[in-house]
Amino acid sequence: MLLAQLTDTHIRAPGSLAYGVVDTAAFLERAVAHLAARAPRPDALIVTGDLTDFDRPEEYARFKALTAGLPMPIFPIPGNHDSTQGLAVAFPHIAARGQGGKLNYVVDDFALRLVMLDSSVPDAPYGLLGGETLAWLDAALAVAPDRPSLVALHHPPFLTGIRHMDVQNLQDASALEAVLGRHHHVLALVCGHVHRTVLTSFAGRPASICPSPAHAVSLDLDPEAHPTFHLEPPGVHLHRFAGGGLVTHLDFIGAYDGPHRFFDADNQMLDGTVRD
Repeated sequence: MLLAQLTDTHIRAPGSLAYGVVDTAAFLERAVAHLAARAPRPDALIVTGDLTDFDRPEEYARFKALTAGLPMPIFPIPGNHDSTQGLAVAFPHIAARGQGGKLNYVVDDFALRLVMLDSSVPDAPYGLLGGETLAWLDAALAVAPDRPSLVALHHPPFLTGIRHMDVQNLQDASALEAVLGRHHHVLALVCGHVHRTVLTSFAGRPASICPSPAHAVSLDLDPEAHPTFHLEPPGVHLHRFAGGGLVTHLDFIGAYDGPHRFFDADNQMLDGTVRD
């Protein structure tokens, strides 16, 4: 199975630029074209929150219009710029899956089981799962102990060293860690929110943050740094599940020089030397 992850698209109404600079819709258009053209094509796409910038119906509608041409199913969860209710209204088929009082749901359609968590808190930038969601997660994982699973949420349950983002992370991370510690068939945890690739371990398994297809939060580890962003090469994550294991790739969006061959037709390495 090949699973694509997109996050933090921050779609606005037409004519509006994020922070007066970023045309997030144009970046999403490029990401959609990139995923649609990728071979082999991903089997599914998860979107780990902040689909919109202001949780407005017209923003969800624009996100749906921009992604309508994708040939794979899309499984979103809300971020802090979205809301449980806003996403539920925009995606009624996802709302129908929701359990635990929020948009928590399981996708059992693939070789890798997808466990999607709603960490959004109304009108707050930080994340919280809460007792009901954590109990639901524990039960959802316990019901299929032999199914390799991936857990996804918006807010990272770990610190990155980027202070202004770390104060907005998941507030009940230790409770999530305790739940995941009981379920060794969870292969990885993936999230968004920080707009850049970050890799670590959490509850004894790999954990990663996916970059945004638009603007990147600046990699500034000075605790006194002012919050800023850069327009770095945008990307998505591709999670490849095979042979019982999971490998994550950072896939840059856009056209870059290549591919170039390592070897010629005689299987000799191309080293730039001119031969007689």
